[in-house]
Amino acid sequence: MSTIPLAERLRPATLDDVIGQQHLLGAGKPLRVAFESGQPHSMILWGPPGVGKTTLARLMAQGFNAEFIALSAVLSGVKDIREAVERAQVIQANSGRKTILFVDEVHRFNKSQQDAFLPHVESGLFTFIGATTENPSFEVNGALLSRAAVYVLKSLTDEDLTTLVERALRMDGADITITDDARATLVASADGDGRKLLNNVEIVLRAAVQKKTAEIDSELLKESLGDALRRFDKGGDAFYDQISALHKSVRGSNPDAALYWLVRMLDGGADARYLSRRLIRMAAEDIGLADPRALRLTLDAAETYERLGTPEGELALAEAVIYLACAAKSNAVYNAYNTVRAFIAKDKSRPVPEHLRNAPTRLMKELGYGKLYRYAHDEPDAYAAGETYLPDGLGDPRWYQPTPRGLESKIADKLAYLRSQDDAARKKDLK
Repeated sequence: MSTIPLAERLRPATLDDVIGQQHLLGAGKPLRVAFESGQPHSMILWGPPGVGKTTLARLMAQGFNAEFIALSAVLSGVKDIREAVERAQVIQANSGRKTILFVDEVHRFNKSQQDAFLPHVESGLFTFIGATTENPSFEVNGALLSRAAVYVLKSLTDEDLTTLVERALRMDGADITITDDARATLVASADGDGRKLLNNVEIVLRAAVQKKTAEIDSELLKESLGDALRRFDKGGDAFYDQISALHKSVRGSNPDAALYWLVRMLDGGADARYLSRRLIRMAAEDIGLADPRALRLTLDAAETYERLGTPEGELALAEAVIYLACAAKSNAVYNAYNTVRAFIAKDKSRPVPEHLRNAPTRLMKELGYGKLYRYAHDEPDAYAAGETYLPDGLGDPRWYQPTPRGLESKIADKLAYLRSQDDAARKKDLK
């Protein structure tokens, strides 16, 4: 077997060899039109790993007969950027050829590093192509983003990946076959990532050669790949997309969907402690006082996982996520908290009313601190009707608005009763 990685040997030599991305490369689609026009333009290729961002950049250089300069933002610094610019200047002066400067993982460059490209993009010294797995709206400077078209690449489909497996076997495994189950497992393990798929295929092929077997089956996959079959992306947009799906499934009261996303992330190797923390947040944000048991049950599930670990403790998390999905929903506490926080951030520092102030010293008592305070337990129904607890001038803002769901419906009834008591007491004082 060749010492050159399989993914590199299978890199497409023409646009028609590219697997996937037909929404960009099909007839009349944006990148196909760009290739056919013969006029390169600066762009950002945004998509998950292993979907062909680097390949497309190389094919553009080939298609436009341009010099190709590649930088990795993970490994490069200001010195490398300067050298790339100088090289492009030499190419332009000596041959007049166009240059395509490709920056992989462009979101890893800081603002000043990204700014260094701007004058050369504007002068036409080179066409800039950046590749990123992160949302460019957040990770790429606005000035650079405004000078580049953004193309969104998609994860490869199962059909795309199956085609890739067959290509790989034709190149490196002419005498080796693969069972349908093994092929399906390989495709699933890649999770839309062509590079990961080819790396896994290469490992399995080497294992097959060593074992002198002519067939790749599920047992060989387990022996040769092990944890590599796990397919969870622990970072970037894919991670947060799945967390978002879990949270929204709970909020939407769909226990099956909530359990699906939880188990999918656990199966892929997500940190169960992180998921526990997110479930606790969901209990407070989306259920709140509609069912206060949800928060306690979720805390218990997190503690159970700490005691039992994986896999036994995961059952407690599953119990919690199903309970959260089925519980009555309320974001009243969440809304009230955010409203008050926003109000306080803009409001002045209001003094504590004198009747609410602590009076531990004689001087404070002489100044009237706490003098008119009414001790609620000494009042009828343990409620000091008509008493005020907010700073002067705030009135009755009613930031907390309980929903008519779950326990909060009873809380709403109680608050309505207490406010009627307040109204009656204040009318009495006015007489």
